[in-house]
Amino acid sequence: MKPTRTQRLDSEFRRAVSEVIAGALKNREPTLRGIISVTEADVAPDLKTAKIYVSIFATDEEEKKESFRVLRENAGFVRHELSKVMRMRTVPLLTFSEDGSMEYGSKMDALLSGLDIKQDEE
Repeated sequence: MKPTRTQRLDSEFRRAVSEVIAGALKNREPTLRGIISVTEADVAPDLKTAKIYVSIFATDEEEKKESFRVLRENAGFVRHELSKVMRMRTVPLLTFSEDGSMEYGSKMDALLSGLDIKQDEE
């Protein structure tokens, strides 16, 4: 099955936003710390908006909140940098959202590893 246009755009935006954050934004904003992963990009079918889901791995919760705040404040800068890279007439308005799926997964892993599961021996 061939991917649809929006699926291709989603993956391109995910890759491009990740590169901009790791490169130009980290150089511009020294307060941006931690490992920032773009987990998903959801571009609207009319290409006017895009929701970018990010996961931030930081040393403490305060550093994580600060990095997320910096990301949200610099959404316009990221959009401007994307306009240099992406060959589109207009670049969608970006909205950053926090993705908690990785934290949830590690929490579930910890809970499951703490269970004492006895296998039936036959």
